[in-house]
Amino acid sequence: MNMIKKILVTGADGFIGSHLTEELVRQGYDVKAFVYYNSFNSWGWLDNAPEDIIDKIEVFSGDVRDPFGVKEAMKGCDTVYHLAALIAIPYSYHSPATYVDTNINGTLNVVQAARELGVSKVVHTSTSEVYGTAQYVPIDEGHPLQGQSPYSASKIGADQIAMSYYLSFDTPIATIRPFNTYGPRQSARAVIPTIISQLASNKKDIKLGALYPTRDFNYVKDTVDGFIAIGESEKSVGEVINIGSNYEISIKETAELIGEAMNKEINIITDEERLRPSKSEVERLWADNQKAKKILNWVPNYGNREGFKKGIRETAEWFADPENLKQYKADVYNI
Repeated sequence: MNMIKKILVTGADGFIGSHLTEELVRQGYDVKAFVYYNSFNSWGWLDNAPEDIIDKIEVFSGDVRDPFGVKEAMKGCDTVYHLAALIAIPYSYHSPATYVDTNINGTLNVVQAARELGVSKVVHTSTSEVYGTAQYVPIDEGHPLQGQSPYSASKIGADQIAMSYYLSFDTPIATIRPFNTYGPRQSARAVIPTIISQLASNKKDIKLGALYPTRDFNYVKDTVDGFIAIGESEKSVGEVINIGSNYEISIKETAELIGEAMNKEINIITDEERLRPSKSEVERLWADNQKAKKILNWVPNYGNREGFKKGIRETAEWFADPENLKQYKADVYNI
């Protein structure tokens, strides 16, 4: 049995956060889930969690932008996994201030509370988008940072705020930098669910943006394992660690693999509305995951082409369930 008494997960209502919360409960941790307060009393994806798991979670509704609520939620917690963030790149083009507010100020609230409360570990969530288009591959943690969208600029700011608290005040902070995570529950604004939900809704013509950028896709189970490994490792404090599969694939080839997995004919149509401004498009992402192997003994179970196909199959199966699919608007472009 692990020694950690209490864990807070911010963004526990989101895609990765809900998977992480459930897995922490399964592993015997005492988990408090920080979800975004709303008048519908929705706990996001945790509403779909199995009853035996929900019964063991303490849910705290709040807003990461509010320092008082954040500190209140963190009281009595040993470890904080900070995932709450705004993540959609297109939305950041027209509402950039909300990204600064949520991602930078939200992170400041978490690390300041951690400092004041003497929390024993904060795992701060970064993103591969902070690297921008690869200047060399595979991308290691020393790669230059480039804010190619207001979203990625806000995450660079958040990362630096988090690290500054480690350097200035010795607050025990580790930064996880996941590459493109996919899997059940992912928002339809992301490319893999976009393709799967359109195919599952029997659409023949699949609308996509740019087809030739490459990504390093990470199955959500691997990402969650990475989070937990960083949370448990004493060596991760003060470090930034990539969590990626070390396998690069284009969007076009990804769409073809999904068509194959779902036994569907696929005809791709480029939708102008889905294209990023040309200098903002991240053309290439490919993770160097040596540091995660060395420090955490973390290795992806869904790495390489075969692993990716397996992850795609599991994701497609989840989306094929009508109960799950009905939560998506396959004919609407989600920003």
